[in-house]
This record gives sequence, C-alpha cells and structure tokens, in this order.
Amino acid sequence: MNRDQLSNFNPTNLSQSRPSDLNSIFLQPVAPAVKSCARQQVLDRVLDKISKQDLLGKSYVEEYIRHKYRRNCKANTLRQAATSLEQFLSFFATRGNTVLEQLSREDIEAFVEALQDRGLKLTTVNTRLRNVYAFVRYLILEYTGFDWGLMERKVKLKLPDRLPRAIDPQHLAQLLSVIDDRRDRALILLLLRTGMRIGELLNCKLQDIDLNEQKILIYQSDKTSVGRAVYYSDDAQQALLAWLRMRDPLKQQLFYGRGTKSLCYETARSIFQRCLQKADLQYSGYTLHCLRHSFATDLLNAKMPLECLRVLLGHTSLEITRRYARLTDKTREEEYFTAMDRILKGESNENDQCDR
Repeated sequence: MNRDQLSNFNPTNLSQSRPSDLNSIFLQPVAPAVKSCARQQVLDRVLDKISKQDLLGKSYVEEYIRHKYRRNCKANTLRQAATSLEQFLSFFATRGNTVLEQLSREDIEAFVEALQDRGLKLTTVNTRLRNVYAFVRYLILEYTGFDWGLMERKVKLKLPDRLPRAIDPQHLAQLLSVIDDRRDRALILLLLRTGMRIGELLNCKLQDIDLNEQKILIYQSDKTSVGRAVYYSDDAQQALLAWLRMRDPLKQQLFYGRGTKSLCYETARSIFQRCLQKADLQYSGYTLHCLRHSFATDLLNAKMPLECLRVLLGHTSLEITRRYARLTDKTREEEYFTAMDRILKGESNENDQCDR
C-alpha cells in the first residue's frame, strides 16, 4: 500500500481491512541502516577520558572497563562504572593514599559520607557504592595485594522501601483526554497498555510489532537483557495505527528522532511533561515510569496472577512484582470496608474472633 492509500485508511474502523492484512499494510520491510556499535563508541570515549586523567590505579580501571565490555555490559553500565570509579579514585587520592593496594573499608565509608554531604540522592550514592564494590571484587579476583576482607563486611545503605506509584485513575482519564497528537498518543498508550520500560519502547522497530496479534517483541530488555513478548489493547492499537498512517514509512524505529536515530529519552520526557501540563497535572509528580506502574496496578486489580504479570513486566524475581500487590490489594480493601460496614451496623458476631 502506498502513502496515498495509507492516508485514506481509517484506523477507527478496523473492519474495512481484515486483521491478517494489517502487517502487510503498515509494516513493510525497511532496509536496515548501517551504524556503528554504540557500545564500542562509549568504550572508546570512556577509555579516552580516563587516559587523560591522573587517576590513582588508572591501569586497573582501564582494564576493568574493558572487562565489563567483554562481558557484554550495556553502554550505560560502562558509563556509570567509569563515572563512579573516577569519583572514588579522585577522592581516594585526597586521603593521602599513594597506591590502590592501601584501600580500606574506612576509605569507602568516607567516600559515601562525602557523596551524602554533596546532597546526592540515596539511590545515586548506592549506585556509586555498588560500582566501587564491583571494582573491588574484580581487583581481588584478578590481582594480588588486595584484601578479601573488604568484601566480608561491606558498607551498606538503608534505602527507603517505596511502593511503586501509579497514576490516579481520574488523573489518567484527564491526561488521555487532552492528547491529540497522534505520535504522542501512541507513545503514551503503548507505555500504559504494554507495561514496557520507556527505553524498550524507544528501541522498538517496526519489525518487532505484530499488528495482527497486537503484540510487540522485546528481544533484549534494557534492564535485564532478557527478551519477552508484550501485548496491547484495542485503544492502543487504534492509536498505533493512527501514528503508522502518518509516520515516515522509511524509518526503522517506531518512534524516531532526526536522521536514523530513535527518539531520545529527554524528548519523550518532554512530550509527557507537556501532556501533563495540558491536563493541568504539571505539579502531580508523575513520570513516564508511572505509566508502567499503572499498567501493573490495573492488571492486578483485574485479578491477573502474579507470575503472569511478572513475565509481562520482565521482572527476574517474583519478589519485585509482589511490591505491586502491596499497593493494589483491592480484595483486602473491599473486605475491610465490608467488615467495617457490618461493625457499624452492629452485625458483627462476638464469637468470631481473631486467633490470639
């Protein structure tokens, strides 16, 4: 189907085209663009930056970053590790240390305190700390002169056990009612109905979508490196078809930026913030990730089994998914108000007592 035919296709009336025809209509194959490896580019930049610094133990750091690259760590993981170690080793040198083998638990404790004094968030401090300990473990296993005792009594941070935050249903309806732009509506509805992480959706290509089955294949998760399939609803299908009708059919990415690049996170975040402002929700504190939390909340309230939800969300552990159950146990809520209603009406049975 050519561009004129696509423009005449009405996505709100799917009956005019058999479902088996949707893929051939909208998802014509696109020749893959030739591009360099992003991981290799990040590795080169990171190593170049490290080489220009007067870091204590520089050679160890360079070899460690190469080690992580060989283990197929993602580009962002390489960046985070390098940043954490640059900060730590610079601080380590200011404490009068001259060789990395002098590293002690007190040095790590002081580094954590220095980060906290700078006002960094606990999650950021914890990320820096985890990267330092991963580096220490590498040194112990690969080289002599480093004390295994550093790993036996590790510095730990007590992080707040925050529940996932879903968008209030009324706010969600308010938000969706103001999104007129076809690209923006497709982006937000797909996040809401699939539970995909924003990075996963931005990496999505046309070839990953099956319009007939309303399914998207995630070949490798940004966070867990585990692939999975996700599904989306009829309203997301309608929004997706509306976007496919007007998008550039020569682009591989479902949501694209300039040239051959995918839409970047900051642009997606700006889109969401603009929609929140239009819905008069700019001070609500909602983020793109809240759409994923809303997805999980809605499915649990609809009695979806935890194990099934775990697979859809791409969690590696059921314990992570259980956190949503703490947030969304509607059954407990309904039972509470039913019981309280009986109490207020004087209908409670004095013989029915909880076990002591």
